[in-house]
Amino acid sequence: MTSHMLKSLGLLAGTAALALWPAAAMAAAMSEEQAAALLGKLEQLEREVADLRAQLGNVQQGQQASTSAIAATDAKITATEERLAQQKELKDPVKVAWKGAPELKAEGGWSFKPRGRILFDAGTVSAPDSIVDPGLGFANEARRIRLGVSGSMPGGFGYKLEADFTGGTVELTDALLSYEQGGLTITAGQHNPFQGLEELSSSNDTSFIERAGYTDAFGFERNIGLSAQYGVSDLLFQAGLFTDSIDALNDDENNSIGFDLRAVAMPKFGEVQTHFGASYHYRDLGDAIGTRRYRQRPAVHFTDTRFVDTGNITGAKSESSYGLEAAVIAGRFHAAGEGHWLTLNRTGPLADPSFFGGAIEVGLFLTDDTRGYKDGIFRGVKVSNPVGDGGLGAWQVNVRYDYLDLVDGGFVGGKQNAYQASLIWTPIDYVRFLLSYSRLDYSNAAILAAGSGDYGVDAFAGRFQISF
Repeated sequence: MTSHMLKSLGLLAGTAALALWPAAAMAAAMSEEQAAALLGKLEQLEREVADLRAQLGNVQQGQQASTSAIAATDAKITATEERLAQQKELKDPVKVAWKGAPELKAEGGWSFKPRGRILFDAGTVSAPDSIVDPGLGFANEARRIRLGVSGSMPGGFGYKLEADFTGGTVELTDALLSYEQGGLTITAGQHNPFQGLEELSSSNDTSFIERAGYTDAFGFERNIGLSAQYGVSDLLFQAGLFTDSIDALNDDENNSIGFDLRAVAMPKFGEVQTHFGASYHYRDLGDAIGTRRYRQRPAVHFTDTRFVDTGNITGAKSESSYGLEAAVIAGRFHAAGEGHWLTLNRTGPLADPSFFGGAIEVGLFLTDDTRGYKDGIFRGVKVSNPVGDGGLGAWQVNVRYDYLDLVDGGFVGGKQNAYQASLIWTPIDYVRFLLSYSRLDYSNAAILAAGSGDYGVDAFAGRFQISF
C-alpha cells in the first residue's frame, strides 16, 4: 500500500509541476473563465497531494506502532512462559519415568526406584527306579521373590537394598552404598564378589533356569565387602576385599576374609560384541568353617537331592581359585564359555583337593532380537516386536554343555556331564517364560543306583518370571 501511494504522490507532484511551469504564459492567452478553471484544477491537485502525504505519514506511524506492539507482546509472552515454567517446577519438582516400575528423579541427582522379581518354577526329576529319594518326581517352588529399592543421591552416590522372601524367611541379598566418578565405582556393603561372567549376570537374564553347576558347587554368593571397579575404553578392572555374608553376622565365627580380582576386555568389531575375562579369588576361612563341602543339584533348584557331593572335608584353612571366560554376541547369535578351578588348602599334611567346573553355551534368537550386554556382564533382551504392539515377542533357543568334577585328593564327590536345551519366550520387556530339559550323566555319583555310581538323570522344568 505504501509503494502504491508513493507512486501516486510522485505522479501528482510531477503533473502539478508541469502544469505550473507554463501557467503564466498560458494565462495570457486564455480567457478569464479558462484561467479560473485551470487554477481550480491545480488547487484540487494540491489538495490530493496533501491528502496523500497525510495518509503516508499515518501508515508509517502505524507501522512503527505495530512493530513496537509486536515487540512488547513478544516480551510479555516470554515472561509469561517463564513464570509458567517456574510455577510448574514448584508444583511438580519430580520427574517420573517408567522402567518396569516408576522411577522418580528430582533436581540435584536424587532418584528412587522400587525393584523386584518373581520367579516361579515347576518340573520333575527322574532317576533310576532303584533310587528312592523324596526329592525326585514332580515339585514346584517360588525360586525367588525379591523386593527392594535403588537410586542415586547428590555427589555421585547411589544405594541399593533388596531382600528375598522365599522359604518363609527374609534374606537380604544386596545392601550397599556406592560412589561413582567418571569410570570409577566404589561399592561398600553386601554385594557380589567378582567371580565371573556366569555368576555376575543377573538370574533375570540367564539362558537357562539355573546357572552352570560350578557356581553353586563352589559356593559363589554375595558377601560384605569393599570393592572398586574402573572402566576405560574397552577394558574393565575390578577388585575387592570381602568377608562373610550378612546371614553369618550372628555367627560367632564369622571372621573369614578374602579378595577377588577380575579383568575384562570387551572390544566391539562393528556389530559384533566380544568378551574376554580372567579372575582370581582367595579366601582365608579363619574360624568360620572347619569343614568345607562341595555339591550340586541336578540343574534345578526345587529338589534338595544332590547326586554329586564331596561330603564334609575337614581341616579346611583357605580356598584359592581362578577362572577364565569368553563370549561373543553377533546379531541373533551368542556363545559363551567359562571354566573355574578351585583348590581347598588344608592344614598340616592333609591333601589339598582341586576341583573343576565349566560350561559352554550357544544361543540363537528366532526373532529379530539380540542378547543384551553391558559393563562385562550379560543383560536382558529389549524386545523389538512386543506382543502388546502386535508382535510375537522375542523367541530364543539355547543349548549348553555343563561339566563338574568333584573327584580329587582322595575325595570322590562324583562327576557330572549335563547336556541341556532351553526355549525362552519374552513377550514384552520384564516378562519371560522358560522351558528347559537336562540330561545329566553321572560317574562316581554320591548316590548309588543298584550299587553303581554311573547312571543318568532327566530333569524337566518351566519358569514364569516377572522383574522390574
